[in-house]
Amino acid sequence: MQTKAYILEYNMNEIQTIQNKIYEIRGQRIMLDRDLAAMYGVETKVLNQAVKRNIKRFEGDDFMFRLTKDEATHVALRAQNVTLGTPLYTGDSQNLTRLRSQNVTSNIGRGGARYLPYAFTELGVAMLSSVLKSETAINVNREIMRAFVEFRHLAAARCYQYRTG
Repeated sequence: MQTKAYILEYNMNEIQTIQNKIYEIRGQRIMLDRDLAAMYGVETKVLNQAVKRNIKRFEGDDFMFRLTKDEATHVALRAQNVTLGTPLYTGDSQNLTRLRSQNVTSNIGRGGARYLPYAFTELGVAMLSSVLKSETAINVNREIMRAFVEFRHLAAARCYQYRTG
């Protein structure tokens, strides 16, 4: 039987993993379609098709939007930093170009991404639960919502420390 402490530790690890996939773009915390699809256990194409079939639920930039090339590059560099623990930019312009080409641009015929990713805000992620109705989607959405809430709690705590500190 699992102890309460083990379950809490597991949930905190899950939340941390999810938080590493939350980015701030255009002043909003977002998650990428590919990260969400991986968490839900579906292909990105399948997730985006489900969204397109229910597009009225996602109208407005406060639910989802497509990243610009610059935004996608920024996210790719941050993801590279989080997963590899490497510096975000070392001043090596060749390294920057290499990172961009590995993470953003497509090599047609080689299986690369052909479209800039969609960004889902917290509202958009919540709306996904009404579109993706599998048991996995429900459980994943619950964890994602917890991660967004934890993010707000951490931001509020930092703000409080800054004011009183």
